[in-house]
Amino acid sequence: MTSIHFIEENICLISGLACVFLTFSYVGSLYIWRSNLSRDHPTTIKRRFLSVCCMMLLAPVFTHTLLKEEMLQKGDIYEYMGFRMSGMISALFVPLILTAILFLGPLTMHFIAGTWKLYAEPMYWLSSWQDLVWLRNHVMAPLSEEWVFRSCMMPLLLQCLEPLTAVFTGPFLFGIAHFHHLHEMLVNGRSLKSALFIALFQFSFTTVFGAYSAYLFLRTGHFFAPLVAHIFCNHLGFPNFIEVFHFPLLQRLLIICNFFLGLFLWCYLLIPLTDPYIYDNKLQLLT
Repeated sequence: MTSIHFIEENICLISGLACVFLTFSYVGSLYIWRSNLSRDHPTTIKRRFLSVCCMMLLAPVFTHTLLKEEMLQKGDIYEYMGFRMSGMISALFVPLILTAILFLGPLTMHFIAGTWKLYAEPMYWLSSWQDLVWLRNHVMAPLSEEWVFRSCMMPLLLQCLEPLTAVFTGPFLFGIAHFHHLHEMLVNGRSLKSALFIALFQFSFTTVFGAYSAYLFLRTGHFFAPLVAHIFCNHLGFPNFIEVFHFPLLQRLLIICNFFLGLFLWCYLLIPLTDPYIYDNKLQLLT
């Protein structure tokens, strides 16, 4: 049996293993640089930028090599990876609005506290773009993670799994990829119990977000849809529910109501605002 025939007959197994390999390679690439410097040190960040850029070059090789011909009868590889001009404007703004609705509570806190005024300050943006930690959290991490875990992995999973199954399988690997923070917390002196609790919480949160991101990717058929949602979520972070109690009573009630209102509206609008028709998604991988 030739290697080509072996790959064709075992494409699902090989695609799954490729996704696992890319997951561990992505994480491993962050640690190939032997150093005692913290993850926020400029040297560490620059080295990791280089690592994830290499992973962004490697990942599509697997997608291009392993994507079956029958998959390409519906659309070309660029469509499966979420790159096309039609529907791009909608993909840039509608998922962002949808995600902002989910974060209506935290946004209300920002508005009441007045921190939103920072966004109108040119110096805020200038200093942010000069800050490597900000660039990592808002640009390189979302860009590289959505590229590897959504654009490159999801097409491979889709040729073997039902779309809804793929929505939850890929994000599980995405969540596992964030377990590397456990090692960093232990190195920085956190107790095992504390570090494990935080790592499990991060795994749960990133897996849930990964499912949402994968859902956006498949419903819209665009790379930029989950990317803008990822950037927005990274900027706001996980909602700080404890902070709500620092506000006066009436403001506190308004914030709590908006937390529930945002969740309700997000659930209500999720399907209509991700309708493939809005994004000219002819593949319609998840209906």
